[in-house]
Amino acid sequence: MFAIRYRHGDRFPTTGPVLVVANHISIFDPISCARLVFDHGRMPHFLAKESVFKGLAGAILRSAGQIPVARYSSEAKGALSAAHADLQAGNVVVIYPEGSVTRDPDWWPMQARTGAARLALTTDAVVLPVAQWGPQTLHDYHTKKFHPRLRAPAHYLIGEPLDLSAVRAEVRAGRPLTADLLRETTDLMMGRVRDQLAELRGEPAPAAFHPRPRRELPGDLSGSAA
Repeated sequence: MFAIRYRHGDRFPTTGPVLVVANHISIFDPISCARLVFDHGRMPHFLAKESVFKGLAGAILRSAGQIPVARYSSEAKGALSAAHADLQAGNVVVIYPEGSVTRDPDWWPMQARTGAARLALTTDAVVLPVAQWGPQTLHDYHTKKFHPRLRAPAHYLIGEPLDLSAVRAEVRAGRPLTADLLRETTDLMMGRVRDQLAELRGEPAPAAFHPRPRRELPGDLSGSAA
């Protein structure tokens, strides 16, 4: 389906817990991103909206360790607990902090939710910012139109792991996970992803994140695929 190209694949850890934070531009993102993780010898665990966990497909997803998210609900926190357990077990968790495909008409990241930051600050996982570009050419989420093609491009730039050691030490010492701290960490992670996306696209990124939709509830802190 995709012609996948990676930059800096050597940065992907071959062992230990990894939290991949990526921009979200297509309903097909998990397919191409799974290939990225597989190609580096790891098994990905995605957070995905619970509506896809139905019937046979749902059984397969659950057996593969994928994590359902009850989006726009306070129950989304249960998915973060499952993702936390996966990271504690040394697995790779892929999360799209935006929570759904970006609404920016030019495909730049929109303001993200803070669930990924909570995971990043309460585990010892390597936090790996990943930018992607290309899957949106197969399906335009904004117009809902498919553009069938063989081997659509999917370009990935794997960034340097984020150094959160100082803040993690403060959290372990009792610093509370306030809304401000989670927002600051979220914007740090997504700012790195945005900069990498600008490098992939060869054009400057906007200074601010696109506003996110207003429909979710305050308890929805997840970062599921949509």
